[in-house]
Amino acid sequence: MRKPLIVGNWKMYQTTAQAVALVERLRALLAEIAGVDVVVCPPFTAIQVVAETLQGSRIVLGAQNMHWEGEGAYTGEVSPVMLTDLGCHYVILGHSERRQYFGETDLNINRKVRAALRHHLAPILCVGETFAEREEGRTFPVVEGQLRGGLSDIPPQAGEGTVVAYEPVWAIGTGHTATPEQAATVHAFIRKQLGELWGEAAGLAVRILYGGSVKPDNIDALMAEPDIDGVLVGGASLKPDAFARIVHFEKVHR
Repeated sequence: MRKPLIVGNWKMYQTTAQAVALVERLRALLAEIAGVDVVVCPPFTAIQVVAETLQGSRIVLGAQNMHWEGEGAYTGEVSPVMLTDLGCHYVILGHSERRQYFGETDLNINRKVRAALRHHLAPILCVGETFAEREEGRTFPVVEGQLRGGLSDIPPQAGEGTVVAYEPVWAIGTGHTATPEQAATVHAFIRKQLGELWGEAAGLAVRILYGGSVKPDNIDALMAEPDIDGVLVGGASLKPDAFARIVHFEKVHR
């Protein structure tokens, strides 16, 4: 049984003071969590204070991006070594906003995934289609291309800690959420692709998250689907009570 994983992506929000206040509230709300892994991914400027505030809690620290080199003359970038030094265990890679606004390619994302694994960071590889691509019936080929491109040259044993997040671009920050059935169909497709890449056992071990306007009022239906192992939460992760409700999703259907 794959352990559920709930990840909060704070994006470019929260000053250090705001981040501390948010985490302190989350610590109180999630003090008794069990049976689910919870990760928060603050902006780079708040990672250190969040790490300090999380000490002794069950909430794990992640980052929103990184460079593929351990160090070097890459002005403005942050390396996997720096992230692990701060206590990060996860890193989001290939988010649609990185692809859309910063021109990230499958090649560069693959470099980052391989670098994360080398430095003992669990990569959360994001894949997903735009509204136009879905309307054109291209969801599966687009997702397959991003998945296989991002995981290129990664052997099954190296991918044991890898997480995949299906985030339909048309549902991110729009208020439109894929129906549980729509999400489950793509998750099953991703599971099949992972089995072809790494073998059935390795493919079954990978946690696949859904991301795209996840809220307290849709989390239970999403988590009732057997191939949805958790969620990547955007806006709702900035609201402690909403995020706590997502973490405490209704478990009776699983």
